[in-house]
Amino acid sequence: MLDELTDFRNIVAFADAGRATLRFPEMKTVETYWDNLRGPRQMPLRSEVDPRGIGRMLDRCFVLERLAPGVARFRLAGSHLNALQGMDARGMPLTTFFLPQARHIVAAALQRVFDTPAKAWITLSAARGLGKPPMDGAMLLLPMQSDTGAIDRIIGCLATLGPVGRAPRRFDLRDVQITPLSEGNGREHPIESGWMDRAPGIRDRAAPDLIEGPAACAAPRPARVEPGQRPHLYLVNT
Repeated sequence: MLDELTDFRNIVAFADAGRATLRFPEMKTVETYWDNLRGPRQMPLRSEVDPRGIGRMLDRCFVLERLAPGVARFRLAGSHLNALQGMDARGMPLTTFFLPQARHIVAAALQRVFDTPAKAWITLSAARGLGKPPMDGAMLLLPMQSDTGAIDRIIGCLATLGPVGRAPRRFDLRDVQITPLSEGNGREHPIESGWMDRAPGIRDRAAPDLIEGPAACAAPRPARVEPGQRPHLYLVNT
């Protein structure tokens, strides 16, 4: 499962965590809250999380519970996540927010966050279609420890830019950064990712039934007219 993060063919590089912070400042607010909670430790205890500390970010925040390697479900989900899903997201696996081709990489990222431990920045692009306008997004995954010492919870944030449109919305991946946690709030170094670009237009395959390829936009071939017949249509160049 961890090797899936080295399969770069399904990733297009878009932005690092610094640029995501500029576009989605709410992510930094949640990360700062988590940093203040953990102090000199690698991560805070899940019992230390107080929703009042996140304030206006609550509608975009969530808590995940680990079920198995690479699998986590929503224990709590803010109203914005429910709007994106079109229903209550609690009890659903995290991968339901992603397109099928992205889910194995999301699962690998989850396993890294729990096992390394690490934090993850993921930049996203929503699939487009009828009633589904363009939407960019970013997700932050931050591990938490139980009172018994197990790392089995994640507090996270999912922020988006653009109208929600018709739910459910599914996301493709643009960039994933995994940062192993240091003891305390010292400098942490992201894993060198080296993401490779996909072929142009590949992200449009998210909704192949709603997107026409180049052939659909090509000029039609003129109909063959037999001798003695009059054409039904005339092409006039101006």
